[in-house]
This record gives sequence, C-alpha cells and structure tokens, in this order.
Amino acid sequence: MNPALAQLLERSDIRRGDAFAVAPAPTLATGFARLDAELPGGGWPRGALTELLPEQTGIGELGLLLPALAALTAAGQTVVLIAPPHSAHAPAWAAAGIRLDCLRLVFPSRPRDALWAAVEALRCGGVAATLLWLDALFRAQLPANSLRRLQVAAGEGGGGAFFFRPPQQARAASPAPLRLQLQAAGRQLRVKLLKRRGPPARQAILLDVARPASFVQSVPHAVAGAVLPDTTDIRRRSRVAA
Repeated sequence: MNPALAQLLERSDIRRGDAFAVAPAPTLATGFARLDAELPGGGWPRGALTELLPEQTGIGELGLLLPALAALTAAGQTVVLIAPPHSAHAPAWAAAGIRLDCLRLVFPSRPRDALWAAVEALRCGGVAATLLWLDALFRAQLPANSLRRLQVAAGEGGGGAFFFRPPQQARAASPAPLRLQLQAAGRQLRVKLLKRRGPPARQAILLDVARPASFVQSVPHAVAGAVLPDTTDIRRRSRVAA
C-alpha cells in the first residue's frame, strides 16, 4: 500500500468499509466479551452518543450498562441519570457494585430542562457517564436539532453518553455513531447493532444481563446516599473542563 494512503487511513475520522474505525479515545469495556468484540475499539465509545432502543422498559437495558457504570464509580467517577422513568432502588444499585455517592439523579419537569441538564453534564469533564431517557413526551417537545446538540456536547466532555429512545425510532435518522436495538429473549437480552463505525453486524447477540426489576421504584426520589446534582456546579465544572 502507498505509505501516504496508509497514513491517511490511520486517522480516526476515516475508515475502510470492511473495518472498524479507530476509536478517537479509549473505550469503556462493556463487561460482555461478545459485545466488546462487536464494537469499534472494543467497548462503549467515549465522547460520542450511544443510542439504546429497548422494545419496552424493564427488559435488561440497565443491566447492559451496569458493569461499565460499576467500573466508573469504583474509580470514584461521577455518573449522571437524567429523566429516568423510575427512581433508583439504592440497595439494588449498591449490590450491583455502584457507588451511590458517585451517582447523581436529575428529574426535570420540562423537556428543555432535561435537554439543558444533558448538554451540561455531557460537556462536563468531571462526569464520566451520562444517561438520558427520551420518552415520547420529551421527544415531541424537543427541538429537531436536539440530538445533534447532544452529540456535540458529548465530544466536548469526552465521557460515556447513553440515551434511551422508544423502539419506533429505530428507522429514524440519528447522529449517534452507535445504535443498539434491545429485545427480550427469555432471561437474556437480544442486542442488534443497527449502526456502528464499521461493517454491518451480521447477526444479533444474546447476552445474560442483570434483570432490572429490583433496580427501580415506582415513586421518583433521590437515591439513598446520593445527592441531587447542583446544576450550577455542573455548569461551573463544564466551564473549567472547557
């Protein structure tokens, strides 16, 4: 191969159609070897959106992320949950290895507040991972460029960025470089890679994940042992990181 062409192909923003793109930043291991083998860089991307589309809530979508979140909080890094459909059940999260003092919950009352909190958390270098739930109500009232804003913010902060969308959005366009469709398969979770920076996935993956039933409670409230985030602190840390 021409040396100049070989050097060009080493750039993170260029890839061959039959190969994975070079991850611009070290990835975060998912905790599932079969899934890591199918992801560019061998894990969840940092500094880019990961879109999760479960066929319904409570099929294991949180269990898919728990190993990575446990690793982050074990290192004392902050994880932010924005607009979760339920409150977190502290004992179950702790039993899964999540340090509660590293967990922050945000329950916005308006869609624009959720978007603002997500952008600020994603931009903040002090936040290792941000999880955002975009249900039908929030999606209907958010500007059309909201996902692009989230993608740009994720690139600025460099942390893990995960957002949940209804399964009907699987055919919709998305700036997220990684999109996963999630379906229940008995006691397992079927993961179909809709989009990745690499060749199309040939088949879905079956994974054994922690069942989520005990991770939620029906009435929203702060996790025991965790503190609701001070949005001014998120803004201040974001500016410092910038």
